[in-house]
Amino acid sequence: MESVRIVCLSDTHNLHAELDVPDGDVLLHAGDFTGHGSEAEVAAFGEFLADLPHAEKVIVAGNHDFLFESDGARAKELLGDVTYLQDASASVCGLTIWGSPWQPWFHDWAFNLPRGAALAEKWRLVPESIDILVTHGPPEGILDQTDHGPRVGCEALREALARIRPRLHLFGHIHEDYGSAQGDSTLSVNACNCDRRYRLVNLPVVIDWDGAGPRLLDRP
Repeated sequence: MESVRIVCLSDTHNLHAELDVPDGDVLLHAGDFTGHGSEAEVAAFGEFLADLPHAEKVIVAGNHDFLFESDGARAKELLGDVTYLQDASASVCGLTIWGSPWQPWFHDWAFNLPRGAALAEKWRLVPESIDILVTHGPPEGILDQTDHGPRVGCEALREALARIRPRLHLFGHIHEDYGSAQGDSTLSVNACNCDRRYRLVNLPVVIDWDGAGPRLLDRP
């Protein structure tokens, strides 16, 4: 396959206009692009996306993006001409992407599910044939470390990854563990642009993908 440049964002929390977003073929956003998921916030994010040059834009919602849980049809309308994934897949630039917004229960935010069987049921929907998995939250033990101590990733997602084996797993949610980790078969990326104090301090993550798979770049 020809090389595809993927630009990864997450947890921009209404600060997207302040980002210097690198050009690329595919833009991925792993959720929490709003503060409270209002119609005005979603519409503003949609306008931001419309101005970006990327040919393909693939989005999942996060726990702040309430409108996608309460009125998904209206939220997608406001988002505009982008691919929104909620327990669904899309084929983009020769790559198969699955997106899902769910995470272990986190206060009273959107897309919460109890740990255990309820989340495992969501991850059972993910087929093994995908190239890229985009979730809002991390799996247990991978880029899920909080400043106050515990790891808070999803145990069921970690178990499911052994079956799914995507080449790239993009997520966010845990602002303080931005970064990447290379496993045996999966490149994991926590692309949170905001830190724990909701300051826009982390750069977009850029990945080049060719016949050998994903290759992480510092910056293009």
